[in-house]
Order: sequence, then C-alpha cells, then structure tokens
Amino acid sequence: MATPRVVFLAPSYPPEMIQYTRGLAEVGAQVFGVGDTPREGLPKEVRRYLYDYLQVPRILDEEDVMNRVTQWLRGREIDHVLSNWEPLVILAARLRERWGIPGMSADVVRGFRDKEIMKERVRAAGLRVPRSRRVVTERETRAAAEEIGFPLILKPIAGAGSADTYRVTSNAELDAAIAAMRHVTEASCEEYVEGEEFTYDTISIGGVPAYENVASYLPKPIEMRSIEWISPVIITVKDMYQPKLAPGVELGRKVLKALGMGDGFTHMEWFLTPKGEAVFGEIGGRPGGAHLVDQMNYTSDIDLFREWARVAVHRSFEAKAPRKYNVGIIFKRALGRGKITRIDGLGDWLREAGPWAVEEKLLRPGTQRRNWKNTLLSDGHVVVRHPDWEEAHRLSFAAATGIRMYAE
Repeated sequence: MATPRVVFLAPSYPPEMIQYTRGLAEVGAQVFGVGDTPREGLPKEVRRYLYDYLQVPRILDEEDVMNRVTQWLRGREIDHVLSNWEPLVILAARLRERWGIPGMSADVVRGFRDKEIMKERVRAAGLRVPRSRRVVTERETRAAAEEIGFPLILKPIAGAGSADTYRVTSNAELDAAIAAMRHVTEASCEEYVEGEEFTYDTISIGGVPAYENVASYLPKPIEMRSIEWISPVIITVKDMYQPKLAPGVELGRKVLKALGMGDGFTHMEWFLTPKGEAVFGEIGGRPGGAHLVDQMNYTSDIDLFREWARVAVHRSFEAKAPRKYNVGIIFKRALGRGKITRIDGLGDWLREAGPWAVEEKLLRPGTQRRNWKNTLLSDGHVVVRHPDWEEAHRLSFAAATGIRMYAE
C-alpha cells in the first residue's frame, strides 16, 4: 500500500494540533505541514512527525496560502488536505477542490462554519433550531432583537467557543453588546434557550459516527465566559445513552445527515429544555477545544488523536472504546491581578480524590495570570474521573469550590 501524503494546516497551533500531527504520522502518513510559525520556531515535539514543512506569511490569508502551497507541492501527489483548527477548515476544503482531492466540499464545510447557513440547513431538515437572524449593521441587530425578543444571544457568525458571545436581556444590555462587538463583521442574533447544555461529539466515517460522546457544561458556556469567579466544569457522561440524553444523541445524528458530514471530528452543542426537548445549538466540523478530546481519551482509555488520523487517512476506526468513566475537567481562575502568588486547597483535594485525580496542570506561583476573558483554559485545570456519575460530579465541584488561586 502506498504511503498516504497529507497536507495538515497549522500542525503546531493551537498546541493540541501537535497531537493530531503525531496521530497522522503514527498511522503511516507523510505529513506536509503548513503554518506561519517559522520552521526553527516549531516545537521540537512536532518536528519529528513532519515529512516537510512550508512557512507562509499569514496562515489566515486563504488566497495567498493556496497559491504558495500549490507552488510548493507542484509535481507531488497529495491524498488528503486536513485541518482541525476552526479558522482553517474552509481553506482545507478549498485546497481539496482546487487539487481534485476527495473530501468535504467548501459548501458543505461552510455549513459547519457559518452559523446562519448551519441553522438554515438544520431547520430545513425539520429539526428544532433557535429562531435567529444574520445581522451586520446596528440597525439590523436592533430589528432582529425586536423580532426575537429578550432574552437573546448575540454571537459571531463564524466564531468558535464562546468568544464575543453575549446573553442580552434588556435594551441596555443590547447597547453594551453592540458596542463590544463592533469589531465583529457579521453576527447571529438568536433566541436564548432555557435548559441544560451538552455537547455531542463524534468521529464519523461518511457521516456515520464511529465514536460518540456527550459532555455536560456546568454551567452553560455563556455563563462560564461572563462571570469571573466561576470555575467552569465540563464532565463527559459515561452513560451517554440514558433516556434523558437520548433526544440529544438522536438530534446529533440527524444534524450530521442534514449537513452532509463526511469523515472526521464534529463538536456539537445542544440544549435540553425542562420539558425534555433537545434543541440544536451549533456544530463545528472539527474537534472540541479546551482539552475535550483529552477528556474523551480518559473516558474510554483511548487515543482519539490517532483514531481520528486513522479515520481521516484510512477511513477506519480500530480502537475499542468502552465508556468506562465520567471525566470532569475543572478550569481555575486566580483571584486578583498580576502574577499568581499561591494556590490553596490543592493538596487537600488531591488527597480526597486519590487515584481518581488523573491530571493537575495549574499555573504555578510566579506565573503571570491569564486573561480569563480570552481563554476558557484560564489559569490551568485539574481532571478527575470516576465510574459513578454522582462521585465524579462531587469531586469536580469539590475542586471548583475548594481549590483557590490568588494573584497580585
């Protein structure tokens, strides 16, 4: 069998892309990396997995990157063009189209990137979607708000995570959100859905999930991003096929079909209303961030970085993936400003969690505190897992309330 040759965009940024690069190399691919990091600046742990590398001036300049990569690879056959970073998924699709390489088209990928096109296609399949409008101008935003009514959500059309996302409950809050989003060129104004929020994550082959995951956001991401003192908690659900969550799993599978999913990762967010109705939130044609893939790995004792690569290159998912644990990740935010001075309660929590604590990566004293508004990762995290949901939940919130970090 010939060695598969893969162009992988941004193989070292964000940092978790190093693991996907490793996965590609481990399933036998020659990896041609493309990024705007200088070759000498690439982390040494990624260099060993790259067959070749092209530095471009600006990885987000699609036309320039397409021309440079086409010239660089002239005369060489490429089998796959891949990206797992949200801003580059359409660029990857456009390169596939230019070179006549199989994979999802730019039009299909746009349905996973543009939140209004996404909702239109999901709605057309008869699935429950929040009422929404695409808005560009302040006048359009106010008109959409009048039509949809408060509370509502304002967020970028092509955003990722909860960046620049606002819950709006009054005209005063609408004024503030409009002012804060002046740098956003297009936004989605949509109905706020009451209820619990979950993920539905997959690695799919031809749109059919080979691996599925559900995780619970505690609290909702919009609250995680808007209240500084909160320690955000995300817990993967071991028993994801329980009756309570079945409507969301069914919804997720139908969304994949409605959007024409091909091969690879998806990360969907959905709401469970107090009446038990599953409502679509949004979906990306890439893995979830904020260490969600690490959580899934801990859930099943698996390497999904490698299994994604096997699916992307060989269209095969080989690993066994029993759901053994509920896995909680708890992000901490230091109180105060400046450099971190101390961490309280960590030792007590580690002793309480015992063998169920599987990861501790909090920033150390002397380290500059991060801007919590710019990253869910905040000032580090701890990870705990347990086969019993209640205990996983208890230990997660023991970390959320019992571990305190201080900065000054």
